[in-house]
Amino acid sequence: MDLHLPVSVRELTRAEQKILDYINTNTDTFLFLSIGQLARQLNISDATVSRFARHAGCRDFKTLKGMVMEQASGPVAKMATTLSEDDVFSPESWLERQQLYLQKTAEQLSSVDFERAVEALVSARRVFIHGKNASASLAQMFCFRLRRLGIEVLLLPSGGSELLEGVAQAGKGDLVVMFSFSKLSREGQILLEQSRYAGYQTLSFVGRTCLPDEEQADITLFAYRGGEREYHSMTAPAALLDALVLSVTGRLGKKGAESLRRLHQLKKKYFSP
Repeated sequence: MDLHLPVSVRELTRAEQKILDYINTNTDTFLFLSIGQLARQLNISDATVSRFARHAGCRDFKTLKGMVMEQASGPVAKMATTLSEDDVFSPESWLERQQLYLQKTAEQLSSVDFERAVEALVSARRVFIHGKNASASLAQMFCFRLRRLGIEVLLLPSGGSELLEGVAQAGKGDLVVMFSFSKLSREGQILLEQSRYAGYQTLSFVGRTCLPDEEQADITLFAYRGGEREYHSMTAPAALLDALVLSVTGRLGKKGAESLRRLHQLKKKYFSP
């Protein structure tokens, strides 16, 4: 990155230019260093680092790191932003934050859309699930849960021509499930566009409450994962998927119970000691 400063580089001392160069070329590392660690890394004094922070228009080193976080991008910057919100990371405070994420998800949850999603899952001829990157784990978990209930589920490849080979099988009566939290991926665009020609229904899990028309699936469910520049948690999406699985199980009734019973009997027959 190139850190934007309120002063010209020529106004900085040679040691301060050294600090700026380190921030620009080692941004991810800088975000996790203390003032003392940075000073030792560059063989300069803590006072020099503090003076640079003031020349950068910041009150102190902590403020400087905050400015770098605002200008930086990527997963490391998000992680650093989340960790910096507390002076010392605490698993207890992190878990409390997850309660807030769950609350925000519940507040935005449409009971109508949730029931539509349940109905779509129960009535679908086949369910195709697509997830990539961090969402791939959610896709695999959802596939595992639904398959245990006797629903025919196919996990779509994350991308490339293999994705096209998979989605080419989907048609009328099928449901395609996708995850589109931060932005609609190229793969997501393909899945939505192809639905207009193939006639399958789409269910999308999103992290935004306002979507343009071209990103609208037939059914959308919102899950809050944290602020735009924070580490993105999967707590709320996973909980929402579990809620869907439980509701689907209830809707399937005897059929779902029978599928689970058969699975239990097979496990007992072949894997019990």
